[in-house]
Amino acid sequence: MQPSAAERRPRSFDRVLSSMCTEPHPAARRAAERFLASNPGDPATYGTIAELEREAVAALAEITGLAHTLGGDAADVSSHGYVTAGGTESNIQAVRSARERADVVDPVVVAPDSAHFSFHKAASVLGVELRTVPTDGDGRVDVDAVAAAIDDAALVVAVAGSTEYGRVDPIPALADLAVDADVPLHVDAAWGGFHLPFSGHDWGFAVDGVETVTIDPHKVGRAAVPAGGLLARDPATLDALAVDTPYLETASQASLTGTRSGAGVASAVAATDALWPDGYRREHERAMELATWFADELRGRGLGVVDPELPLVAFDLPRATFEGLRERGWRLSRTGADEARVVVMPHVTRESLSAFLDDLDELR
Repeated sequence: MQPSAAERRPRSFDRVLSSMCTEPHPAARRAAERFLASNPGDPATYGTIAELEREAVAALAEITGLAHTLGGDAADVSSHGYVTAGGTESNIQAVRSARERADVVDPVVVAPDSAHFSFHKAASVLGVELRTVPTDGDGRVDVDAVAAAIDDAALVVAVAGSTEYGRVDPIPALADLAVDADVPLHVDAAWGGFHLPFSGHDWGFAVDGVETVTIDPHKVGRAAVPAGGLLARDPATLDALAVDTPYLETASQASLTGTRSGAGVASAVAATDALWPDGYRREHERAMELATWFADELRGRGLGVVDPELPLVAFDLPRATFEGLRERGWRLSRTGADEARVVVMPHVTRESLSAFLDDLDELR
């Protein structure tokens, strides 16, 4: 007999090593439950969640450097972004806005081949050409290849924390190209965005030429799923997405989805209130220290390892060993080049990675 829905339990994160989602912060969980039925898609009706969304956008604007760029006045930030369902929606919306504003017949989006698969979805849904360019030997986009491809582009994409290797593209150099070509630059920092303020990288709105940023509170930010974020330097970016909503109390809507749960919005506010900046700084330092230790342990076992730039470790692992680890309950994925991939999320601990290494040693 199958258990009822009430009896079923979600999977424990104990052995989840490749997911970019994690346990929500307790305050975020409580906030999500309170606002499950509120609809940010109809802000005039659901005024409390609309105010919380303004707070969420203000927090993300602080994290990405947008608030400082705009003079630090949080009251002016609400028209510069919204809480999405996640990185895929944010990236699709960035491409959609660029398409709507482009002064070309056949818009082209230039992106590194390390870009998230959501850009392939965006190209298919929106009918734009996705022109991918190669990365260098270390997994970052080849700037010269972007320069050769940018002429008729409507948007250039940079990755700040790639999903396979955690690599950060040379965003200032890409921004220079974009400014010279009068093309907007979109930075996909869906996973990396909560690490990058503490990493020393130049990546957000402090870089002249960065026009839009994707950042997901439901990843390292520890909000409940779904809670993504799309931010724009210019409110006209979101204006280009707006459609009339004549039967709602609100006259227009810029989000891709209509009805949205307020859970993600409220939990993003609760998580950032609890953790920005010191909690996120501590998590970045903990995760980087752990990723470095884990990479060293793997090298000590004679395995090839990609040096972690952000707390993500990719390493060579024979297929049979990989499958054996999965049979023991480790949720592990592989890169396109067939390395194993471990993302050091907040739920990943030294104890769990030590247990993983013990199983690895037994299987080799």
